[in-house]
Amino acid sequence: MKHLKLLLFFICLYPVAIFAQVDSSNNQTDSLRKDSTRPKPRPKKITDSTRVATRAIFQIDSLQIKDSLRVLDSLRSAQRASDSLKRKIAEQQVPAQILKEGDKKIFQGKEYLFYYIIFLLILFGLLRRAFAKYFYDLFRVFFKTTLKQRQTQEQLLQSSLASVFMNSFFVLAAGLYVNFLLQYFQLVISENFWLQYVYCIGALAAIYLAKFIGLKITGWLFNVNNTTDSYIFIVFIINKMLGIFLLPFLLLLSFANDPLYSYAMFISWIGLGLLLIYRFILSYSAVRKEVKLNSFHFILYILGFEVIPLLLIYKLLLIIF
Repeated sequence: MKHLKLLLFFICLYPVAIFAQVDSSNNQTDSLRKDSTRPKPRPKKITDSTRVATRAIFQIDSLQIKDSLRVLDSLRSAQRASDSLKRKIAEQQVPAQILKEGDKKIFQGKEYLFYYIIFLLILFGLLRRAFAKYFYDLFRVFFKTTLKQRQTQEQLLQSSLASVFMNSFFVLAAGLYVNFLLQYFQLVISENFWLQYVYCIGALAAIYLAKFIGLKITGWLFNVNNTTDSYIFIVFIINKMLGIFLLPFLLLLSFANDPLYSYAMFISWIGLGLLLIYRFILSYSAVRKEVKLNSFHFILYILGFEVIPLLLIYKLLLIIF
């Protein structure tokens, strides 16, 4: 009985299961049909980010390359300009002196001459300061502004120290002027400026020392000591004034260029000529008071004792050097 009931239950459930299976299969087929009939969505176009990045990098690199090429072109043009400038400088032979750090600068100008001119100016100032009375009497005798000229001459002769210093100053100044004269006329004794200056000083000192000794001996031999002393006094007074007169011209001749150099030289010749003429006039008047002397004989004396010794000394220096 039990078995019969179970059999009837399964017989009743069988058709229901079959219909349910059929419905499920139909539903699956319908869903498949719907899925197949739906339009398939188109795939979206995806841009390649790497390609965009590489393009941007290439563009940036190309810009950088262009900029670098422009810089190289500008550097090449600057190099060409500097090379052309160097060639022009080399053609013009312009010396380029580059002083490295620690190098010693070598002066090849007129520095020593400048210092020597300053020394002469300081020396003259010290002499003017130390022997003010002597300078005052010197100018009074030179311009004859005093009636007591004989007394003033004796005072000057008594100031032997000041006279020695002023005579030495004359030799220094006149020697430098003679050195400039030799260079101006291209009568160079030595290529060394200072060595030639020493020769000029020695020649002037020797000339006036020989003249002094010769006049003293002449006065002693012919018993005309007063005449020779007066002549020696006038000669050395004019020499002292010559040393003072040449001082500003030495400054101009040392550092001036043409045409100022030529003008200074020409004016100095005029001044020297006037002073020498003034010395000859004073000497002739002083000697004529003591000795009966003809003017022709006096001119012969001037040529024999003033001009010819200078020419002989110059000729001797040319032979030796």
